[in-house]
Amino acid sequence: MKHRIVVLGAGYAGAFAAGSLARRLSPADAEITVVNAVPDFVERMRLHQLAAGQDVAFRKLADVYAGTGVRLRLARVTGVDPERKTVAVTGEEGDGELAYDTLLYTLGSSVAHHGVPGVAEYAFDVTGRSSALRLRERLAGLGAGGTVLVVGEGLTGIETATEFAESRPDLSVALAARGELGAWLSPKARRHLRRAFDRLGVTVHEHTVVEAVEPTRAIAADGTVVPADVTVWAAGFAVHPLAAASGLEVAGTGGIVVDRTMRSVSHPDVYAAGDCAHAIGDNGRPLPMSCASAGFTNMQATAAIIARLTGGDVPTVGLKYHGNHISLGRRDGIFQMVDADARSKSWYLGGRTAARLKSGILKGAGLGIAHPTFGMPKRRRRLATTPERAAGAGAGARAAA
Repeated sequence: MKHRIVVLGAGYAGAFAAGSLARRLSPADAEITVVNAVPDFVERMRLHQLAAGQDVAFRKLADVYAGTGVRLRLARVTGVDPERKTVAVTGEEGDGELAYDTLLYTLGSSVAHHGVPGVAEYAFDVTGRSSALRLRERLAGLGAGGTVLVVGEGLTGIETATEFAESRPDLSVALAARGELGAWLSPKARRHLRRAFDRLGVTVHEHTVVEAVEPTRAIAADGTVVPADVTVWAAGFAVHPLAAASGLEVAGTGGIVVDRTMRSVSHPDVYAAGDCAHAIGDNGRPLPMSCASAGFTNMQATAAIIARLTGGDVPTVGLKYHGNHISLGRRDGIFQMVDADARSKSWYLGGRTAARLKSGILKGAGLGIAHPTFGMPKRRRRLATTPERAAGAGAGARAAA
């Protein structure tokens, strides 16, 4: 009987991981199934562009995995039973259950409302394609002079505000920051960011904690009222409570607690990667939710799965950040180098060169997903079939963990 590998989610982490597993494991021994709620690979890092009215193409997952041996199940995951090793799903094929021998959980994250009144009812976000399209439609209906407030001074908030201001100069765009805009950047990069905001006409409300959202305005903790025909909530991400409900050990954020190889500390047949994994980086701190983390963790998870199944020692993939890439519209950007503790270095790259670098990274990620078995070896690795080889895999795993 083939070893059943089920990958939940086909975002940056899951889509690439499934292709990597198919590229390196023999189809005679392994059966790989990807479960995803929508038929396309959605590039989250481009969703603010989509919302701004730009043309953003999405790749069909059926085309991505055609000829790879990866099975695609279009369905929404409704439950995980790690004791029975099953996943409950619902979709066009109806309700069903998938059994697995190894599970790779990469269901990502969604917008975090933080319990702020009115966010769920009145605010928009760019964390999913459907929500980005809803925002796109709303912005298209705004006439000249309409007001847009982006709440959140992180990467998503900055990129969203600048993208909207550049794409729609007829709108009045503002950003609400809990602290100082770009406080985590180096002084030179911070000045570059402020110049970009000034050039694009984005108003910044610093030290402004939004405590309520209403249909045409947002209200700050100090009572300040900020007019907003459209409020875009970019104040963080949240992990779906499905993992916690399944009985997997999770952190306070809801992320699955994993060891250095991305293996669940409570259920050894489950791995996690991307935003839903509570993984510790090389600097001893939890990895932030980001595309970079999705890349690090999915490479480590797939390497560990392959090594353990084929009787090898588990390699260690670096979990170290080198810098942050920030788009400031289509023609400007910032690449901020960071040290081992993820603190900004004095050097940064800005302007069109940084914008081209960010564009290249996005294109590279997209191409990697679009060609999941590029360079596939003629002979893929067979799974360990003898007790001796299986025991060797276990010893290697323990040493790596």
